[in-house]
Amino acid sequence: MKKANALACAALLLAALLALGSLAHARDAEAAEAITLDFNASVVSTLPPGFSSPVTGGGGPASWMVVEDFTAPSGGKALAQTSTDKTSFRFPLCVYDRFTAPDVTVSVSFKPVSGTVDQAAGLVARYRDKDNYYVVRANALENNVRLYKVERGNRKQFAGGNVKVPSGEWQTLALEVKGTHFRVLFNDALLLEADDATFKNAGKVGLWTKADSVTYFDDLRVKTDATR
Repeated sequence: MKKANALACAALLLAALLALGSLAHARDAEAAEAITLDFNASVVSTLPPGFSSPVTGGGGPASWMVVEDFTAPSGGKALAQTSTDKTSFRFPLCVYDRFTAPDVTVSVSFKPVSGTVDQAAGLVARYRDKDNYYVVRANALENNVRLYKVERGNRKQFAGGNVKVPSGEWQTLALEVKGTHFRVLFNDALLLEADDATFKNAGKVGLWTKADSVTYFDDLRVKTDATR
């Protein structure tokens, strides 16, 4: 009798351990899940669902919309910032409101189309509001990539590198944020690394431009170990 009870207890313990292992595996798979946003299912001339379009600085409102572009990496559509307001200290944002995380890898394909004040394409992470976030941006007029923190509406660079950013061509930009460490990749090659501890908590991700930059974006990808 005692032997039978012991075997039954052992079987129950084994089942519990297997169940916990399966649950942990499921959680790990969920935590590693990546989000990819292309815009082929979105309606042309509209802002895709789940996005908002605030502006840091002055000038007029941003104009983000889906446009047709058959050169886009994912197919025939892209998300574009189309306003040509030349206000220099004006940064149109397109924030993805359905995602929040502290540590994140976010990447995008982008194409600078036009702009005389600027031709910029940026990625935002740990976004709190329109005046507080991190942004990395590539500039086709200056041929460089810069990493900034925007704190209380003031932009301060804490890393940067020079690289050819051709106008009218699709290229990729990626930002990895883990703890206080930042890595920036341009066309899948590591360009720069830096550290900053201004914003440590979870925030949203998004896209960014400057002044009169008309820029197209596609394949916005987000991956994190703390998807929430």
